[in-house]
Amino acid sequence: MISVENTVLILLAAGQSRRFGDVGSKLTEPFLGRELGLHVAVALESMPFMERLAIVDGGRIDYTPHGFTQLHNHDPGEGMSKSVKIGVQRARELGANAVLIALADMPRVTATHIYRLYDAVDGMGAVVASSDGREPRPPALFGRDRFDELLALTGEHGASQMIKAGRHVVTAPAELIDVDTPEELEQLRALVHAPEAITRAGARRSD
Repeated sequence: MISVENTVLILLAAGQSRRFGDVGSKLTEPFLGRELGLHVAVALESMPFMERLAIVDGGRIDYTPHGFTQLHNHDPGEGMSKSVKIGVQRARELGANAVLIALADMPRVTATHIYRLYDAVDGMGAVVASSDGREPRPPALFGRDRFDELLALTGEHGASQMIKAGRHVVTAPAELIDVDTPEELEQLRALVHAPEAITRAGARRSD
């Protein structure tokens, strides 16, 4: 049986932010009064995961006050798959029945949606991903029978092929926005009337 209580949450918070420009890390950019990369951690705080792992590549954001153990990916240039494998290996050592993989640059994910992923689980070989109605994406849930596949991943795209072949739970597109560029962050700020929506030349603060 897969439940929240026997699942390890893996929050992917390592990466080089190449598309975002020379800002050090996009995850430290302000959004709705806190750092962008903390929103998912806060949104899922009430869920009783077996363990919470934040895969990081530096000390820019401290996830430990939100119940996370921080594991370091010392070579994020190897791609997202390296961070996934670090988290899955620890989950296997802990005896977890599943992992939930979430991205720190998706600040609008809710616990309500994550619980809906669990409703679609059909066994230890489950792969249940999120979808905006057009394409599947994280957050995604993987049963322990899929751990070997996750540990064999290579490259930047992580578990994308496994996600495409799995079950998909549709939610509002706005909940699954991920932020890769300054323009996407500005669009998100405008969408939710964030007070930070003022950075580009000619942009107006949202009312």
